[in-house]
Amino acid sequence: MQQLWPTPVQDPDLIDLYRDPPGPRLRLNFVTSLDGAGHVDGRSAPLSGPADKRIFGVLRMLCDALVVGAGTLREEGYHALRLDAARRDWRLANGLSEYPVLVIASARLDLDPAHQALADAPVRPIIITCAGHDPGPLADVADIVAAGEGEVDLVAAVAELRERGHAHLLSEGGPRLFGSLTAAGLVDELCLTVSPLLAGPGATRITAGAPIAAPENLTLRHVLLDDGLLFLRHAR
Repeated sequence: MQQLWPTPVQDPDLIDLYRDPPGPRLRLNFVTSLDGAGHVDGRSAPLSGPADKRIFGVLRMLCDALVVGAGTLREEGYHALRLDAARRDWRLANGLSEYPVLVIASARLDLDPAHQALADAPVRPIIITCAGHDPGPLADVADIVAAGEGEVDLVAAVAELRERGHAHLLSEGGPRLFGSLTAAGLVDELCLTVSPLLAGPGATRITAGAPIAAPENLTLRHVLLDDGLLFLRHAR
């Protein structure tokens, strides 16, 4: 892996490059094809590669909580949010909990409590939903947080997560969650992998939902390259 910008180097230290600055922060991590597709046949995995998975693992290691939509949890086949021993040791040595917390946004609370990401989680997950839902057996496997009426109030949800001590949030989507976070003005950073693949028409973009009031500028922080994959990091 090479860093192309701002200072060209071979095999950069990814932890130093992606380590969060102090204070609350919400980072998104996505992969896209050259022609803007967020998935191939409904999944993002065909757009990825070993280097992308390496950065993916580092970003998970650095966060306090990982936020995903319920649809992404199901469609991408999420497992329990576990880290290997070396990454757990790094977290403990750097003042973090042993594992990040999995946070699932689900307006309809349509989740299976037996899903392995919930039932096999090393720490109790959090499910963000709307007021008025009966959690039923989901309350046995996760903390249920009501935020909003009819749709999830992401501003309130993020505030609740930070009240619980989860300052550094990482979201892996999906597209509707990305769009909603952008519309709510909550996105501090986007880590985007550009795959050298033409997916063709039909695939959705990495973001979805209603148009936002005005586009927002982010600043390019660094550019990496490995095996044809381009890794961009933009932040406020």
